[in-house]
Amino acid sequence: MFFVQKYANLAAVKLVFGLQLVTLISAQRDLSEIIHACHKNDPNLNQCLTYSANHLATQFRRGIPELGIGDVEPVLIDEINLALGSGPNGYRATFRDIEAYGVSNLTINSVRSDLNTLQFQLSFTVPKISVRAKYRSSGVLIMVQASGGGDYWGEYGKNAFCPCFKGVRAKVYIKGNTISKSGHKYLTLDDLKMDFSVKDIQMGIKNIHNGNTIIEAALNLFINSNSQELLKEMKPSIKKKLIAQMKHFHEKLFSQVPIDYWIIE
Repeated sequence: MFFVQKYANLAAVKLVFGLQLVTLISAQRDLSEIIHACHKNDPNLNQCLTYSANHLATQFRRGIPELGIGDVEPVLIDEINLALGSGPNGYRATFRDIEAYGVSNLTINSVRSDLNTLQFQLSFTVPKISVRAKYRSSGVLIMVQASGGGDYWGEYGKNAFCPCFKGVRAKVYIKGNTISKSGHKYLTLDDLKMDFSVKDIQMGIKNIHNGNTIIEAALNLFINSNSQELLKEMKPSIKKKLIAQMKHFHEKLFSQVPIDYWIIE
């Protein structure tokens, strides 16, 4: 009876170990499907990293539940403020509950890397970003009292009259470091910077709360006639919000994927 119990316990231990091993192998297989690894000594390393980044982007669009990354659309920004002019009649606008769609449909055009210093620069393009937000303004705009609120809409990178438009173009600079954890090396994020440009912008205000069609027409005329200037004024706030979100995403990604899944020695 003792031997029967002993072998039964041994069989149970083997079964548990086997299940754990299968689970581990399965998790590794899932991870290797998400991350396309590149060889450190590959003479075309940057091209491989570009492919790897685009491969990850396709996973990113659908969410990556294995890494705790859910739906990425829409990108949410709580608030952006705009100020034009000074004094009591200076124009002020606040955009709240901002939702941006289309950001995940990005294509990485190139990656430049220095593995010795763990510095990376990614250039990418997004064909179109659609933005919706709640809008409120005060002050004077083109000689019209522009106080009120409504719904803001914007199409960034869209130009129905020009097939050669460039979309939204961006560059991201990443400086990393490494830490050791559980026998593996992981990337950490030391710094992240980004900049973007967009040539074609269409935007406007609708559903003005007080129903004043004169104010609505004046606002839309000014916005579309000065879209690049408005973007320039809003850009620091947009960049600050986007950088914070990108840092959170990269820190989460780097903390869960060992560096040897990215780069093979």
